[in-house]
Amino acid sequence: MSVKGLVTYRSAAASRVTLLDSLATYPSILRKKIKKHKLYAGDYVQGEIVGEQFVIEKIAPRKNLLVRPPVANVDSVLVVMAMKSPNFDSYLLDNFLAVYEYIGITPVIIFNKVDLADPQEVNRWKKLYESIGYEVVTLSALQEENLQKIKHYIQGNITIVAGPSGAGKSTLLSKLLGIELKIGEVSEKLGRGRHTTTAVTLYPADKNSFIADTPGFSKVEATYFMDKREVHRYFREFLRYRCKYSDCTHTNEPGCAVQEAVMRGEISCSRFKNYLKIMQFFWEKLDTVCKESRE
Repeated sequence: MSVKGLVTYRSAAASRVTLLDSLATYPSILRKKIKKHKLYAGDYVQGEIVGEQFVIEKIAPRKNLLVRPPVANVDSVLVVMAMKSPNFDSYLLDNFLAVYEYIGITPVIIFNKVDLADPQEVNRWKKLYESIGYEVVTLSALQEENLQKIKHYIQGNITIVAGPSGAGKSTLLSKLLGIELKIGEVSEKLGRGRHTTTAVTLYPADKNSFIADTPGFSKVEATYFMDKREVHRYFREFLRYRCKYSDCTHTNEPGCAVQEAVMRGEISCSRFKNYLKIMQFFWEKLDTVCKESRE
C-alpha cells in the first residue's frame, strides 16, 4: 500500500523517511526506476514499507530547494545571530537576509546570547531591523527567554535554522525540541564556531512542523546566489523609493533616490555600507554622510 512521507534525514550515504500520519521513521531507499533522481531532506515522497525500509517510488515536485544547506520545500527560516561570542556581524546578517528574500522565504531574525551584550546595543539593532519590516526575537537560549514566540513561527512549517557557527543554533534547537543535540564550542583562538553538523536532519516539532539542524558557516555571499544587479531588490527599505532610472543599482547612477534617503538619514548607514560592500562599490560621500551616525 502506497503511503506518504517526508525525507527527514539525508547524508551522502543514507536517508530516512518519516510518515506524515504517525511520525514513524524508516531507513529509505529509492526504487530502481527513480535512482537517477536526487533526494533531499524536505522532499515529500510516496512509497511503500517493505520489511524495515521505506521504498521511495515517487518524489513530489519541490516548491523550492536551498543549496546551502541542501533542504527542499522550506517554509520559514530562523536566522540566528549571536550578539557576542562570536561578535555580531551585520554584514553577514544582511547577506543572509538578501539570500532568503531572493529565494522567497521570509526570515525571522533571532538575536541570541543577548545576556552577554550591551542592552542598548541589542535594542538599537532590534529597532533597526524591525523598522525595515522584519520579525525580530531577542534570546538567551540557555535562559529559555522568548522560546514560545519562536515556536509560533515554526508552527505548521518546514523550518531551517541558519546562521554562523557558534551562534547557538544547536542550543536553541535542543530547547525547542526538548532533546539534546551536539553543541559545538566556539573556538576562542579563531573567534568562530567549529562545524558540528555533517548531515541535514529534520526533527518533528509536532505532526505538522519540522525543523532542520543544519551546518553552520562563517561566510555567505549574496552574489553567489544572484546576479550583482539583482541585489538591490532584496534590501526591503530600498523598495520604498523611486529612482530616476528603474534599473538603478544605487551605486553610480544620477538621480538615485536611495542615496538621497541615506543622506537624509532615512536609510541606515550600516545597511547601505553593507550593500555597497556586497556590490564592491566605493561611494565617496559615504564617510561624510555617515560620520555622525552611530551605525
